[in-house]
Amino acid sequence: MLQGLQDLGAAYLSFMSPMTLLYGLGGAFMGMVMGILPGLSATLAIALLTTMTMSLDGNVAILVLICSYVGALYGGSRTAILLNIPGTAANAASCADGYALAQQGQAGRAIGIATSGAVTSTLLGVLFLATLTPLLSNVALKFGAFEFFWLALFGVTLSGSIVGGDPLKGWLMGLVGLLLAQVGEESLYAYQRFTFGWESLAGGIALIPALVGAFGLAEVLMALSDPIERKIHDLTDSVLPRWRDLFQYRWTVLRSGLIGVFTGLLPGVGEDAGAWVSYAAAKAVSKEKEKFGKGSIDGLMAAETGDMSSVPGHLVPVLALGVPGSAPSAVLMAAMIIHGVQPGPMLMVEHPQFVYHVVAMTTLASFAILLFGLFGVRPMLQVLKVPRNILMPIVFLLCTVGAFAVASRLFDIYAMVAVGIGAYFLRRRGYEMAPLVLGLVLGPLLDKSLRRGLVLSDGSLEPFFTRPISMVLAAITIFMFLLYVPIFRAAVGRVWKAIAHGARGALGKSDI
Repeated sequence: MLQGLQDLGAAYLSFMSPMTLLYGLGGAFMGMVMGILPGLSATLAIALLTTMTMSLDGNVAILVLICSYVGALYGGSRTAILLNIPGTAANAASCADGYALAQQGQAGRAIGIATSGAVTSTLLGVLFLATLTPLLSNVALKFGAFEFFWLALFGVTLSGSIVGGDPLKGWLMGLVGLLLAQVGEESLYAYQRFTFGWESLAGGIALIPALVGAFGLAEVLMALSDPIERKIHDLTDSVLPRWRDLFQYRWTVLRSGLIGVFTGLLPGVGEDAGAWVSYAAAKAVSKEKEKFGKGSIDGLMAAETGDMSSVPGHLVPVLALGVPGSAPSAVLMAAMIIHGVQPGPMLMVEHPQFVYHVVAMTTLASFAILLFGLFGVRPMLQVLKVPRNILMPIVFLLCTVGAFAVASRLFDIYAMVAVGIGAYFLRRRGYEMAPLVLGLVLGPLLDKSLRRGLVLSDGSLEPFFTRPISMVLAAITIFMFLLYVPIFRAAVGRVWKAIAHGARGALGKSDI
């Protein structure tokens, strides 16, 4: 316990240099700009900034990325409040009450509520990040090749739910990511696979060009193909948070913060789920249900608290298990790998201090958005007035430079363009790119663990199902997959209803 507190204190002190703080503020600022611009996202912010931080120290680079993650989700609420368009998917729940308050001339107050809720809920989530990650990592230290295989397969199975919608489309994109991960020399014997005699493919498809193409170039093409003019509400009142609002809705903040952390811990459940579940819970217990959707302070506070507290929650399974629960956390995990940190069960062995560094980074990110939320809102909103035909070519230039800068290979630019154009047409048909990234990141782990396990077991599949932890992970993975089958899901629903009905009956008899 004391050693953990000492490590945490040392982590905070390691980020107290002026230059490091400046990098953190810069990451939060860039994230907020990405979040404010409709159509851009936290995922794109992390992907682009990963290419721009390649020359930085690993801890500083990841600090920039985590700050951009938090900043993008926070910045998205500005667009939701002022334009009725969520800057990111997680801010959709903030549109109804936030925009209604803006129409009533209280846009500044709405932004103040979003700021206070975001900061307090992020700090609440940091407490769980600091306590749950080491505990979960200790359990995960018992994992071997057989367990890693099921863990990676479980992560790929989440492709069906990580972005919602049609699970079949998610699995197809996850499978595409797995196939792309197999291109190049395999890890055990350096045998070339799927290169078709093209030497440039021997090194595989690099992660950064694929990320930048899937999220950067595809986003540019999507934005330029559908330009929309929007009217911005002016800020006529103060954006400083009213502490009376924070105190009055303190139970909303606590309840929504816990809901957000819990939904973040669930793999495959994004930040938007934390916002919507928190919003529904606030409406269910509110004494002023009629105000929801018409300018409810309680509703806006719940939505913004729920989505922001899910960020630290998402980081727990990423760090302890190497399983991302949302699109931004999947890209963030890929960025950690690029910067020399392998999230997962071995993290506490290979980089025991890193978990505490992430806790310190997330804390600094929350104070960064507080600073920009109080003093930088009005200047930052000017970015909404930049025409897209000027902004998007700049983003494309950053994508090209970022793809080339990693290894100085012209092939990486070709790969980025190919992936980006393919992603654009797929997105136009309802396919999301986050499952592709999930497959691309977990593909090497799945392949390596399967082959190592077969070598250790002399070709037998039995240890994959008979070892205790493998058995549990296999059961969970198969159960999660079967839940997408309508007949099985209906049967589970009937069993659950029967159990709930029996429990109510038992309680009723005991009362008698």
